[in-house]
Amino acid sequence: MPALTSIRFAPWLLQALPTAFLAILFLQSGIDKIIDFRGNQGYLTQHFGRSPLRGVVTPMLVTLTIIEVSAGVLCAVGLVELLVLGVPRIAFWGITVAAIAFLALFLGQRIAKDYTGAAVLPAYFLVALVGLWMTGRGIR
Repeated sequence: MPALTSIRFAPWLLQALPTAFLAILFLQSGIDKIIDFRGNQGYLTQHFGRSPLRGVVTPMLVTLTIIEVSAGVLCAVGLVELLVLGVPRIAFWGITVAAIAFLALFLGQRIAKDYTGAAVLPAYFLVALVGLWMTGRGIR
């Protein structure tokens, strides 16, 4: 972590904050899916009941859970790497996995014709894009 008075502090903060945000978001979401798998499965079965995805809810939920937990863990480890070493390598890959998760969620919402749910996701996706841009610039 650069010193607060360093010219490198603001760019570092723009790497660390999106990484922390995505770590919190995906660790909470992924852990919730693990703890309440049946509840999430029931909700998604109903949510996708009239869509072409209705027959693949369980494999879709398992896949999404793996992606979300992976994104959360990579972002959390990447945040530690940023704090200790000032290197955004793992954060970059965590944010990349998070962006993929947002695309999967967005696709699912659009297929389910949940346009209100889909409308929320671009804001999260933009956080990931900023994080990708900033962490990608820091990889040497």
